[in-house]
Amino acid sequence: MRKIVLYTFLVLTIASCSNPNKTKVSVSSTVEIDSDDTKDSIIFKAAHIVPTKNQYEALKNEFIAFIHFGPNTFTRMEWGNGFENPEIFDLQNLDTDQWCKAMKDAEMKMVILTVKHHEGFVLWQSRYTKHGIMSTGFEDGNGDILKDLAASCEKYGLKLGVYLSPADLYQIENEEGLYGNLSEYSDRVIPTPVEGRPFKNKTTFTFNVDDYNEYFLNQLFELLTEYGPIHEVWFDGAHPKRKGGQEYNYIAWKELISTLAPEAVVFGKQDIRWGGNEAGATRDTEWNVIPYSGNPLQMNSFADITGEDIGSREKLYEAKYLHYQQAEINTSIREGWFYRDDDKQKVRSADDVFDIYERSVGGNTTFLLNIPPNRDGKFSSEDVQVLEEVGRRIRETYGTNLFADASGIKNVLDANIDTFELLDKDPKEIIIETKKPVTINRLVLQEAIATHSERVEKHALDAWLDGAWKEIVSATNIGYKRILRFPETTSNKFRVRILESRLAPAISNISAHYYQPPPPQLSVTRSLDGLVSIQPQKHEFGWKPHGEDSSGNINSGIEIRYTKDGSEPTKTSPLFEVPFLATGLIKAAAFSNEEKGSTVSLNLGILKKDWKIVGENGSESDHPAHLAIDEDPHTHWMSAKKNVPHFIEIDLGAVQTLKAFAYTPPTETSDGMIEQGVFKVSDDGKTWKEVERFEFGNLINDPTPRTHYFQETVNARFVRIESITIAGGKKQAAIAEIDFLSN
Repeated sequence: MRKIVLYTFLVLTIASCSNPNKTKVSVSSTVEIDSDDTKDSIIFKAAHIVPTKNQYEALKNEFIAFIHFGPNTFTRMEWGNGFENPEIFDLQNLDTDQWCKAMKDAEMKMVILTVKHHEGFVLWQSRYTKHGIMSTGFEDGNGDILKDLAASCEKYGLKLGVYLSPADLYQIENEEGLYGNLSEYSDRVIPTPVEGRPFKNKTTFTFNVDDYNEYFLNQLFELLTEYGPIHEVWFDGAHPKRKGGQEYNYIAWKELISTLAPEAVVFGKQDIRWGGNEAGATRDTEWNVIPYSGNPLQMNSFADITGEDIGSREKLYEAKYLHYQQAEINTSIREGWFYRDDDKQKVRSADDVFDIYERSVGGNTTFLLNIPPNRDGKFSSEDVQVLEEVGRRIRETYGTNLFADASGIKNVLDANIDTFELLDKDPKEIIIETKKPVTINRLVLQEAIATHSERVEKHALDAWLDGAWKEIVSATNIGYKRILRFPETTSNKFRVRILESRLAPAISNISAHYYQPPPPQLSVTRSLDGLVSIQPQKHEFGWKPHGEDSSGNINSGIEIRYTKDGSEPTKTSPLFEVPFLATGLIKAAAFSNEEKGSTVSLNLGILKKDWKIVGENGSESDHPAHLAIDEDPHTHWMSAKKNVPHFIEIDLGAVQTLKAFAYTPPTETSDGMIEQGVFKVSDDGKTWKEVERFEFGNLINDPTPRTHYFQETVNARFVRIESITIAGGKKQAAIAEIDFLSN
């Protein structure tokens, strides 16, 4: 049986690149705090905690992908229950090349596949279960998604990781399941031989484990020996259901992983920790030198670390051990981990994903973004568009270093993270000058964490403006990488000051960049009082909100120009600053420097201030009729189910000349969209005359406002919209907004 080294201590010869005198300094990824350690000695030890080689390589991945795929993709559930018939995984096509191309275009470096989620269904040809892809019709039961993905990763130059859920509902619910079956612990040889399917890798282990740990170790052996190099093993801490007091023998798993996948880091254990949420939220200060009460290299289980302050000096003083353990910030590009549909399951905007990228990668962590394939075995087109746009922004922003030809300390300007400057004298500052003034709004800083740990506790960026230094932005720690974001600043001289630190910090890299925000899509709205507002379109995404406002960062420096005469907006058109009164056709566009965004047009109908609902066939209690005329397209009227025909009657307050009416369907639901209907008018709100019938197509796939122009203008005070056919065969009518055009 192979034994893993549980505690390592590394002695390196470290030299300041500005000081040729070499000094021996002891560094380690884990160190014990002695009972006689003072606060100063604890900080000294913390300043010599460094990542392992594998951890450091994992940090350099920066932006990586998660793939949730399995029976839940077809049941539309987030968590399965273990009772799923494998045949429900009705996969007909698979395109892992498309996955990897999209991830490569997004500048991702690695992908982690959920080869077994909590329901216990496996995506590879395991020897140790039939509950998986081998029991489906995909490729006549011979399909292997991990094998296909591994080949695509090699083709596109991506690293590969696996998510193997310790929880297993199939093994819990199945009468012969191994999870929690109270089996005795005994010495077991891993891998367990299976007749007719020998392993090419002849390494064996002997562990004293029960049935479920043996099963789990056998599957780990398959994953780590038959699909090429595995760079991350991801263990979820979720427990949808327990049975029989089942415990996991992580110490055995760890030995197997470290032997068979020597380049792999382990998530959820000693190498990488959860960021504390699934929303893409980040801490302002993310320390990776973490206090522990026990030796993390010998621990069998790890609790989630979710507090806001996890690595300050005050926290370190309470430690029994100090340990390097970086964070992954994980979230999904869709509302949910698994694909459900393209109609109701919303997708994050490129603005939001790019903002999370800058906050996480630029906040001393790794960004893990989930992209769930659809039931056709591909990424949906909207997801791909977001990935491509985010990759474009990363390349255009961070692919050009505006300090490339600057003068200053060579070792921080050479774009080599292996060289550094040790700031061991006061003032701890670095001055950088460019040949000509440059305009920047991003600064990237990195510490030499592989040799000198993370030491900076507070720093600031200054620019030389009007003959004096002016502070532009400040932040706390740096660590592997800090991205400072600030309003665009033009100068030929900049200064980085280290305001607080743990011993002398070693700065390895400083680069300057300019982010050109793309002009946003706009929306035009009007209040009941008739005031028109124009603003960046709010992207609807309701899943696990992270609380960050990306619009202030993404859309800074944006100008909004508009016209009221139907002409196309230009840079000389009126600038939108405050709401204004208007009816008729409004056109608007956003400008970012000289780049113009798409034009939005809205033909504003007659004012609704004096309108009243005077009749309806009933309403759902939370969707009353007045919501159809409240000038808010995000609310809607929904008729009662039983009463037919479905109709709504409106008093316009006075006789109006009507040229057309506009129907805005609801967007939060596809129910109730009026596909065919009748428009009627009345002089008294009692006796109704049919004017015309109308029809709108493809509402479910394209729920945008539709306009019906009358063959002849209509004079009326009372109007009635009555449905004939509801899209999708539904039984209720819904209206987000009704508008009437008079010109």
